Amino acid sequence: MIKRFIVIVALFSGVLAQAQENVSSPYSYYGIGLTNFKGTVENRSMGGLSIFADSIHLNMQNPASYGELKLTNYSIGASHDRIKLDSETASDNSKITSLDYLSLAFPVSDKVGIGLGVLPYTSVGYRILDMDEGSASLLDGRGGMNRVFLAAGWAITEELSVGVDANYNFGNFQNSQSINREELQYGTTDVNRSDIKGFTFNFGVNYQKELTETLKLHVSSTYAPAMDLDSENSRSISTVDFSSGTGRIIDFRELDLSDTQFEFPSKLSFGAGIGEMNKWFVGAEYANVGSSSYADSFSFRGDNGEYEDASEFSLGGFYIPNYNSFTSYFERVVYRAGFRYDETGLIVNDESINEFGMSFGLGLPVGSNFSNINLGIELGQRGTMDAGLIRENFLRLSIGLSLNDKWFTKRKFN
Repeated sequence: MIKRFIVIVALFSGVLAQAQENVSSPYSYYGIGLTNFKGTVENRSMGGLSIFADSIHLNMQNPASYGELKLTNYSIGASHDRIKLDSETASDNSKITSLDYLSLAFPVSDKVGIGLGVLPYTSVGYRILDMDEGSASLLDGRGGMNRVFLAAGWAITEELSVGVDANYNFGNFQNSQSINREELQYGTTDVNRSDIKGFTFNFGVNYQKELTETLKLHVSSTYAPAMDLDSENSRSISTVDFSSGTGRIIDFRELDLSDTQFEFPSKLSFGAGIGEMNKWFVGAEYANVGSSSYADSFSFRGDNGEYEDASEFSLGGFYIPNYNSFTSYFERVVYRAGFRYDETGLIVNDESINEFGMSFGLGLPVGSNFSNINLGIELGQRGTMDAGLIRENFLRLSIGLSLNDKWFTKRKFN
């Protein structure tokens, strides 16, 4: 079974490399695109919290959680986004469907767990047409960075767990600008591309303490140090005959660009919460991202974007009416809700690009071994219409499967 899963992960990595465009936002032009949520539908439905860890659910955000696992867990998640883009002069709509993660986690002993998987980590996707009297400009971008991870967690004591993620990041992003002017016979197309690769790491710690017979304190922290990633850069300029309707290339030139490195930002998170086992939980979390490291990267673009360090705030939790009810299915359903506010660190035209979202979700029990189908919905907003910018209102629908099984069970009879 594990060999089959590794093959699936390898195939999925290839699919991601070929079809990475799972976002539609002009703000994905900057840096290495918009950062996707690294977590399950369960986490996302609670405002993105990574604090809570138990023995039957996967938590990709904090590797220390793998030390708590008692069952093998297969997880897969997908989402569908509907986005409304508004400016002071126009509006548009878009929709995107994407596969968000594929992962496997399993305990190798009572205190040690292993996890592996793949997910799209950043995404680039936009298409902006600007028409003026006598001229037209089309700005187009696609791509993103994918991540394959291997993680391990160790429960040092019943209260304290630690863990580490090793991530291999790969992918590419490119942007092109085509300009056509009425007074000129031919137009031009300028294409920039970067292929990126490299390793990053994430360390986690999780602490759980029983305060009373029913209440338990949860404290969690993660730290991902800044790491250098390699970027192979290329640029080409074409003279194009747009009048033909097919964009016939008249002249093509490749420019020499040096391969570079850029600093992938550090991230430090801390959160705490309180809850009753198998009943309810509520928590809050803060993260600081050193995204100002992007400020000196990708300078060949000549854009008007700037970066500063980013902050992320999350608040959320869940409620289960009666997890072992035999008479009512809906009393065993997990009801989740949360809120998040992200200061992305991106500044465009002297305006900070912030994002917030309200999320709700359901965990529907299926089969045995506490498996479930998870449904989530998030309503949110990104950006502003000030300073000639674009405001995005989005509706995200998510679905995830969390399937549990028992591995490495000793035979009682030969």
